[in-house]
Amino acid sequence: MSFLSVPSVSISPFWALLTRLGEIQILLPLALLCALWLWRQSVLSQTPEQSRLARRWMGCLGVAIGLTAASKLAFFGWGWGVAAWDFTGISGHAMASAAVLPLLAWCALLGCSQRLRRLGLASGFALAALIAYSRLKVGAHSPSEALAGFMVGGLASLLSLQLLPQAQPVNARPLWLPVGLLSALLLLPVGAPKSRSHDWVIQLSLQLSGRTQPFVRGDRHRLRPAPLNARTARYPAPAPKVATESGPIPR
Repeated sequence: MSFLSVPSVSISPFWALLTRLGEIQILLPLALLCALWLWRQSVLSQTPEQSRLARRWMGCLGVAIGLTAASKLAFFGWGWGVAAWDFTGISGHAMASAAVLPLLAWCALLGCSQRLRRLGLASGFALAALIAYSRLKVGAHSPSEALAGFMVGGLASLLSLQLLPQAQPVNARPLWLPVGLLSALLLLPVGAPKSRSHDWVIQLSLQLSGRTQPFVRGDRHRLRPAPLNARTARYPAPAPKVATESGPIPR
C-alpha cells in the first residue's frame, strides 16, 4: 500500500469507545483528584510520603505530557519524524493511559491487601496497553507511535511507583474514591464532549512555525530519501514537486 493513500478503516464501537478512555481531558482531572486526595491524606495523617508521591506523580506526568506535546509540535510545524518507523509523534492517548491508569488503580485499592494492590497495578498497565493498541485499530497511530506513548507513560508510572512501599496511608480509604473513579472511567468515554487538545496542538504548531497548513503523514514519507541503486545513480529522478494533496493528520 502506498504511503500516500488513505486506508479506509472500519472502526468497531468497542475500539471507538475504548480509545476515548485514553483522552487527556478524561484522565488528567482524575489524576489531579487523586493527587489532591493523597496530599490531603498526608496532612491528616502526618505522613509526608503521601505528598511526596503526589508531587512525583504530577511531576512525571507533566514531563510525559510535555515530551508528547513537543513531539507533535515538531511534526505538525516542521515535519520532524522518522519515515522508516512511520513515526510522526508520541501517541497522547497511549502515554496518558500508561501514566495515569496504574496509579488510579493503586489509589482505588488503598486499604486492601498488598496482593490485590499489585493486581490492580498490573490491570492498570494491561488496560493502558489495550488502549495503546486501540490507537492502531481506529487508524490514529502507527505501531511505533503507540509503543512510544506506552513506554513514555509507563516510565512516568514506574518512576512514581518507587515511592509506593513507603506511602501507605494511616487513615482508611473513603468509599467514594474507588466508586467515583470507576464511575468516571465507565461514563466519561460515553458522555464527555469531543476532545479539542489535538486541534489546539495543531494551531500552536502553526503559530510557532509560521506555516498555514500542518504537515501530514504523507509529507513525512515524501521527504524520505529513496534508496540509491544503479538505476537511480545512472538516471537521477527529477526534483519532486510541491505536494498539494493532503493526508490523514496523526492524532
